[in-house]
Amino acid sequence: MPPLIVFLDRDTLPARIALPAPCHPHRWQEYPSTLAGEIVDRLQGATVAIVNKVRLDAATLAQLPTLRLIAIAATGSDNVDLAACRRLDISVCNIQRYAEHAVAEHTLMLMLALSRRLLAYHQAVQAGDWQRSPHFCLFGPALHDLAGKRLGLIGSGSLGQAVARLGEALGMQVVFAARRGETAPSLDAVAGRWPRRPFDEVLSSSDVLSLHCPLNAQTRGLIGASELAAMPTGALLINTARGGIVDDQALLQALQQQHLGGAASDVASQEPPQADDPLLAALSGENFILTPHVAWASDEAMQTLASQLSANIDAFFAGERLRRLD
Repeated sequence: MPPLIVFLDRDTLPARIALPAPCHPHRWQEYPSTLAGEIVDRLQGATVAIVNKVRLDAATLAQLPTLRLIAIAATGSDNVDLAACRRLDISVCNIQRYAEHAVAEHTLMLMLALSRRLLAYHQAVQAGDWQRSPHFCLFGPALHDLAGKRLGLIGSGSLGQAVARLGEALGMQVVFAARRGETAPSLDAVAGRWPRRPFDEVLSSSDVLSLHCPLNAQTRGLIGASELAAMPTGALLINTARGGIVDDQALLQALQQQHLGGAASDVASQEPPQADDPLLAALSGENFILTPHVAWASDEAMQTLASQLSANIDAFFAGERLRRLD
């Protein structure tokens, strides 16, 4: 009997995105979404599980003796217990470099919207303030250029480098942060092009700090109250990486105290956020923007993701060695 492939959360890729079928003989089953209590039943007899955000922990995986591949329909793998997969001889693959343009452009959009106070001025026009102005323009919150500012980046993979290129094109001074504790003598330039400086130095000297690192044990809570306090007054913080890297309550306080010039996030610690989420409370101010985890989701990027997902499954069935995830 052909192997069974089960996509547990198909609705995380909109219906308009064509998902190429793997070339090898197979059976296919997909579900719009899957709750935690439904996972084991739906994956009984499956050889391949496709997941985007469904969590596969050790206890769940131990109940799936036929499972041989988890194909993650995303880059982040924090929803899968990789150590358990290694113990159980389950291969794991993810999607690489599919959203470089999408995430970088979204990041730049958030930087520009904050520095140019886009929402405040848009709302002023909606309220009729410009129409009542005695002058040809309406002066309101101070506007700032990105040119000449220092852009600090945490995360030097393909996404961080894509943002670096856009920032550099705008005339920003780009610098990457080393991992905490890494000392200056051992720091090499990123891609032989942009300097990598000690973490604390980048934190305290960047006009804009943008996050592009994965969520793991080392990065959870990486930007907390002390890190936010170390940032220059008026600095901007952008998070298009993962919720949980930033302490949301500490961020809310930094915004309310006007230490930061603004912040923007495309992610939340719990998604979708609940009514008591600090990020939702921050929306009441004029210096915070929240988008619903869509930086990656241009049609072009999602189609690339779908094609790569199918290619990953084909490679597995062909016996090709998959890139190990740690």
